[in-house]
Amino acid sequence: MPDFSYTAIADPAAFEERLRRVPDAPGVYLWKDATGTLLYVGKSKRLRERMRSYFGSPRGLNAKTRRLVSHIADFDIVVTQSELEALLLEMNLIKQHRPRYNILLKDDKSYPYIKVTLQEDWPRIFPTRAVLDDGARYFGPYASAGSVYKTLDLLNRLFAFRPPYECKDDKFNRHRKLGKPCLYYQMRRCLGPCVPGLVSQEEYRATITAVCRFLEGRTDQIVREIRRDMEAAAEALNFERAAYLRDRITAIERISERQQVLRTVDEDQDVIAFAREDGSAVVQVLFIRGGKLVNAEPFTLQGAEDESDAALLGSFITQFYDRAPTVPPTLLLADHIEEPMIIASWLAQKSGHKVEIAVPRRGEKRELVELAATNARQKLAELRQQWLNSEQRAVAALGALRDLLGLPALPRRIEGYDVSTIQGQHTVASMVVFEHGEPKSSAYRRFRIKTVEGANDVAALREALGRRFRRAAASQGAPGEEMPPALSPAASASRAEDQEEPLPEETLALDAGAPDANAAPPSTWADLPDLVLIDGGRAQVNVALAALREAGFDQIPVVGVAKGPDRDRFDLVCPDRPEALALERSSPALHLVRRIDEEAHRFAIAYHRKLRGKAALTSTLEEIPGIGPRRKKALLQAFGSLDGIRRASVEELAAVPGMNRKAAETIKGLLG
Repeated sequence: MPDFSYTAIADPAAFEERLRRVPDAPGVYLWKDATGTLLYVGKSKRLRERMRSYFGSPRGLNAKTRRLVSHIADFDIVVTQSELEALLLEMNLIKQHRPRYNILLKDDKSYPYIKVTLQEDWPRIFPTRAVLDDGARYFGPYASAGSVYKTLDLLNRLFAFRPPYECKDDKFNRHRKLGKPCLYYQMRRCLGPCVPGLVSQEEYRATITAVCRFLEGRTDQIVREIRRDMEAAAEALNFERAAYLRDRITAIERISERQQVLRTVDEDQDVIAFAREDGSAVVQVLFIRGGKLVNAEPFTLQGAEDESDAALLGSFITQFYDRAPTVPPTLLLADHIEEPMIIASWLAQKSGHKVEIAVPRRGEKRELVELAATNARQKLAELRQQWLNSEQRAVAALGALRDLLGLPALPRRIEGYDVSTIQGQHTVASMVVFEHGEPKSSAYRRFRIKTVEGANDVAALREALGRRFRRAAASQGAPGEEMPPALSPAASASRAEDQEEPLPEETLALDAGAPDANAAPPSTWADLPDLVLIDGGRAQVNVALAALREAGFDQIPVVGVAKGPDRDRFDLVCPDRPEALALERSSPALHLVRRIDEEAHRFAIAYHRKLRGKAALTSTLEEIPGIGPRRKKALLQAFGSLDGIRRASVEELAAVPGMNRKAAETIKGLLG
């Protein structure tokens, strides 16, 4: 009989009856707490047996599972026709909900890729964080944006394609009209496709193909083709070009020699090993293509404590290859995984070819696994040192701030506020949150100012703080603004104005401050700060105090941050001190105050620019005769932006639902 004494189940008899009716069939189970929050998603080929195993003797469970069971109050199940279907459903649910007790690939939705736009006339190569079915080729994922930057810089030096960050379509078209290439052509970092006659489309596409081959590890074929071009240039007495191609061959061969790792077999395979310590885990992946090591990336896992090595590796493989654009024929692992046949079947279904999962014990392939494990241990040691240093710096900064302001304890949660406007238009305010000295982006909020006319930062700040702390009072049961009983991340963000839209993929969406609906659930309005930092002086501090007093939170300390004209000073304006408190350059508090203030400023500016850009786009389209709200909405859905509409042909514009050729010609004539 199951033991529910150490769970959060309200009615054990009813729970046991529901558990008894669970079928012994393949499927997915979802454990939930008393509030309905999803705790864990699991799969099994025999659901009832697996679920009942959680309620045996606590001594038979590891510490992490005991913590999970202590919160279980409810469950849901989904029965599937096969174990493979259960695996796919489990993956999708984990990706969608990111439950607290599952092993999670940290920030898995933000890993960057290299995108090659083969569907375009003059293809571009740039970083992106979204893999789409749009005809482009994708390489990756990479563990960090820095890895992508280094790779693209190397590729651009070797192959001179359009610079990935400096040649967007507007610049490309501008130089095409001018008939003159930019400086990158003179530096031999670009072939100059923007100017007709400098390079043919066939020659440029051959260069892009060479880049793809290089990323695939097929450097021998690239060298043969470049050597053939070099010999042709020499025969034509074009010795300058022949010397340039010779130098490219030398550089590629030098890199290829460093990449060579397999002496016996030219295989495509990924080598995966890991290192773990005290609940932290790093998985290292070596990407081998054609017997050459083309990339090596470390990935961090969270929630790995008390999990077996097999569960850790299996969870990583399913989450990693779910988003990877390609899967090689062979995976070499450091250890066996749970249900390898099911995972291999899923990988084969995804990639369209057979995938072998192997655990080598000797020889050259075992040496590769050990190399990956060595790199994983090194990366884990580096990360732990970084975490330790960061924690030490945060404690020092918080301690210095506590002593300077005379706070009773370390300010665990600090909220920073700023206002952004231009001549009173599109006024917004931002709220950023730092917990334990580090930013918590999921708790960021932004406010579109509704009641203030003209440029009045002080009044705008009072409105934003009033709305924030009235919601805090309401969520705690005090009179104030009515709040719903529970808010999802998306709903919570919508109450604090719209969620931030993703940046264009060329920018790699590196805006870490934007709220992420897929991250851990954000703090509610009821989470109160231990300190409020306001961007501004005495007037801003006074209205902040008034807003907190009205909401019943006058016990929260408020400090203003007064900066010099060149943002070279960060003095603290305290309500009980007549003079500003100057922060010494050697003070650990200075770095923390500056980070919070500049993060609030950045977040406010980003939202203000977004609103201003939307208004400019709307006004531009609405000024075109015959373009009303419906057509405007359809055009934006079809092309995404004003630049996309401008680049579209008359035929493409006319094909949009609700449009006709006359309206399309009008748009083309006015927008160019």
